[in-house]
Amino acid sequence: MSEGTSHSEWAPEFPAPESAQPNGLLAKGGKLEPEWLLAAYRKGIFPWFDSDRSPILWWSPDPRAAVRPGDVRVTRSLAKAVRNRPFEVRMDTHFAGVIQGCAVRSDREESSTWITPRMQQVYLKLHERGYTHSVEVWQQASLVGGLYGLSFGSLFFGESMFSHATDASKIAFVALHIQLRRWGFTLIDCQLPNPHLTTLGVTTMPRRHFLSLLEAGQRTGDRMGKWQMDADWRDDLHELRQASAV
Repeated sequence: MSEGTSHSEWAPEFPAPESAQPNGLLAKGGKLEPEWLLAAYRKGIFPWFDSDRSPILWWSPDPRAAVRPGDVRVTRSLAKAVRNRPFEVRMDTHFAGVIQGCAVRSDREESSTWITPRMQQVYLKLHERGYTHSVEVWQQASLVGGLYGLSFGSLFFGESMFSHATDASKIAFVALHIQLRRWGFTLIDCQLPNPHLTTLGVTTMPRRHFLSLLEAGQRTGDRMGKWQMDADWRDDLHELRQASAV
C-alpha cells in the first residue's frame, strides 16, 4: 500500500475492495493509526488481526453484514427489558470502559482477541477527535453492557459489544437504532454476520450494494464530538415493535 493525499494531511491508498480474496482479505501491513482507519472505512475496509505481534490485516468481505437504522428486531421480551429493567442508556460518557469491556469479552469467549492494546489506543485517539462513539448500559453506578463504533456522514460502523447483564448489549443496540434513526442516519455496518446479530435483525448484502450505500452516506456532514441520547428515546420503541412484527 502507498501513501498519498486524502481527507486530512495524508492517508494511505488501499487496493480496490473488489480485489479482496474470497474470504474477504484485501491487504496486509500498513499502520494502525487514525488516518489509516479513516481512509479504510471510507472505502468499506476494516482492520482485523489476532495480536499486536501479527501483521495488520485489512478486510472487505462479500457479502457484508449491515442494517438500516430502525430495522432492528425487537421481540416482546426485549421490549419489556428496555421498558422495565433498571438500566440507564448513555452515549460517550465512558468510551474507554466500553472498549475494555469488549476486549475482555473477546478474551474470554475466543482463542484470541482482535481488540488488542494497539487497537484500543487507536480507537481512543479517534474518540478524542470525535469519530468513535459508545453506547453504554448502566445499572446504578456499574457499566453492565454496551457497544462502540466509528462514524462519519450518515453511517455508523459497529465494532463490538459486550454484556455483563441479561440483554444489556441488545438494549444498547436498540437504543443505537432509535437515536441514529432520529438523526437521519442511513446505515449501520456490522461487518460480518453472527448468530447474535441475526437475532437482532442484521442481514447481509452484496458488497457492491454496501459500497454504493457507503458512497451515498458520505455526502452528508459528519456528526462530530460527544454524542448524547435523547431523554425520550424509549418513546420510539412501540414503532420499532410494529415494524419488526414479532
